[in-house]
Amino acid sequence: MYKAPANIDLLISQAEEEHLYFKLVEQTNKDFALANEAIDIPLDVFPLHFKERVQEKIYKLIQNKFAEYLNLLYIIDVSEEQIKKLDGSDVVELSEQVTFLILKREWQKVWFRNKF
Repeated sequence: MYKAPANIDLLISQAEEEHLYFKLVEQTNKDFALANEAIDIPLDVFPLHFKERVQEKIYKLIQNKFAEYLNLLYIIDVSEEQIKKLDGSDVVELSEQVTFLILKREWQKVWFRNKF
């Protein structure tokens, strides 16, 4: 049974424990590329840098390319309901929360593909 991790660190730990961390990075790269917002994260990236690279990209999209940001969320299939619950008053905090939602969705895809 799939149980969503409670935060990014647990998510990455779970991906590493199940030997699917590289698949998570691959899936993230693939979906960003599909949204025409290539992120090109190397597969051997350290987990902390992986999280930072994704968050930095999200922050820039929110600030400068909002339509592309919305398109990315759509392509990754992040729950609109979850996005609407977030407080957008602090863009740094918002980008951190959105990064978690994105990586949670990417992890879900990788996990299901591996299990079934």
